[in-house]
Amino acid sequence: MNNDSIALINRAKSIHERVITLDTHCDINVKNFTDSINYTQDLDTQITLPKMKSGGLDVAWFIVYTGQDTLSAEGYKKAYENAMSKFDAIHKLVTEIAPKDIELATTSADVKRITKSGKKVAMIGIENGYPVGLDISNVEKFYNLGARYMSLAHNGHSQLSDSNTGEADGVWLHNGLSDLGKDVIKEMNRLGMMIDVSHPSKEAMKQMIELSKAPIIASHSSARTLCNHSRNLDDEQLELMKENGGVVQTVAFQSYLNEEKNDARNEAIKSIRIEIADSLGGKWYNSKERQLLNNEEKEKFYSIRAQVRKLANEKARKLPNFPPMVDVSDFVNHIDYLVEKIGIAHVGISSDFDGGGGIEGWSDASETFNVTLELVKRGYTEDEIEMLWSGNLLRVLDEVEAVAKTIN
Repeated sequence: MNNDSIALINRAKSIHERVITLDTHCDINVKNFTDSINYTQDLDTQITLPKMKSGGLDVAWFIVYTGQDTLSAEGYKKAYENAMSKFDAIHKLVTEIAPKDIELATTSADVKRITKSGKKVAMIGIENGYPVGLDISNVEKFYNLGARYMSLAHNGHSQLSDSNTGEADGVWLHNGLSDLGKDVIKEMNRLGMMIDVSHPSKEAMKQMIELSKAPIIASHSSARTLCNHSRNLDDEQLELMKENGGVVQTVAFQSYLNEEKNDARNEAIKSIRIEIADSLGGKWYNSKERQLLNNEEKEKFYSIRAQVRKLANEKARKLPNFPPMVDVSDFVNHIDYLVEKIGIAHVGISSDFDGGGGIEGWSDASETFNVTLELVKRGYTEDEIEMLWSGNLLRVLDEVEAVAKTIN
């Protein structure tokens, strides 16, 4: 390694230490929030406190995620209970399991204060508004539990909003937002909760922007022009985000970054994953097959998914001429594109760890530095890197809070 390379790495390290690094999307499993199994240990999960410390990740948004089920009283009740179990888990982490290591933040001032104290920061986002059910007062309940963003749908249409998944068959439930969904948007504005457009349909997103008095976010989406997936935002949507003053949190999710590279790799590694899943007493499903699983089957799959992927990658690395993984360079290509298209003030960073995210070079929180290193290599300044890692997202949170004060 020459002196220039060493100097660049050292500069990147000092920048990485100084800026607040914030990841807007980390899924959780409540089984990892117990007295005996928890984030103080170096579990197989992509996010743990040891991994956050070694990778220099300061802020993790833990996700209260509920899969889409039937639009019925029974479905809403189960979803609400599931959401509450995840809120409870996050609160247990910060109050009982590791209060000396991590603290819950609900404002940008909290984030700055907690990071200054040397602790890690937990924040809470909701993926899928389905647990709101038909009772809009649940939005305030979730806000009071610390939720500071919410998407109104996930995979499949909710009672509030159509999902991007409608693109596959052209079947829509609301042609955007339902009447209740529109009321929820207004309620989120009133409370000061950020509106997340990462899973809802394009039409729903347009209606959200039209209705919202505050900027919105895409908590984990990339650029559709570079990778044609319905979870990514096309140029028209990007322009709307810019006009709205919002932020797009580029996501380190292989199939949303480079479809061709990801497909070639998946095809080659499929038999290895099936074999490893079988040895762990489970089954491997591709993304289309996963859509058809019930919640119990999904839970079983996701409980072994990270381990299967890790072991399969280790095996694949030893094989000659194996198709490469989507990597940090592919990820930062999307950041470059978004910055060029809508300006650096509207771009951020997310991983979707433990929910399918993770790429070569940023496969878990311990490798967070590699993102900063790649940004430095591409000529981003410290101020720009700070904006990408946390500044832009926290600005939107501040603006959303400011709007709420004018409504109340």
